[in-house]
Amino acid sequence: MTVASSKGEPQEGQITVLIVGFVLLALLLASVVMAASAVYLEHKKLLSLADGAALAAADSYTVGDMGGGGAPSTTLVDARVMAATDSYLEASSASSRHDHLVIAGGTGSEPGGTAVVVLTAVVHPPVVSFLVPDGILIEAKATARSRLVQ
Repeated sequence: MTVASSKGEPQEGQITVLIVGFVLLALLLASVVMAASAVYLEHKKLLSLADGAALAAADSYTVGDMGGGGAPSTTLVDARVMAATDSYLEASSASSRHDHLVIAGGTGSEPGGTAVVVLTAVVHPPVVSFLVPDGILIEAKATARSRLVQ
């Protein structure tokens, strides 16, 4: 396609540069969306894993306060929560699905029979992984509570 300029001389190839620029911009946008989606999906998978581990840890309670006619209550200790979390992660083979999976600080028990599990992992997004060679650190925190009912 030939277009005449205001000076009367033909201009050729200007549209090609514009099309190449828009194609590069669209590819850059698509790669950023893919990377953000990959990080989001990995975070959701890690959160699901943390939920399961917190539930398993909450089931590791001991029954306390049996004397005095009061209602029995659940008691959790940090060591049991950590052991139950570690056991759950080993049984589910989670370290093979998540890179650098670690039980982070903050994992333990809270008053009232609540188990808190904090997991961290590293995500390597597709296409743009050369920009972040060490990956992106993600963290998921889940809580679960055991309660005795009659």
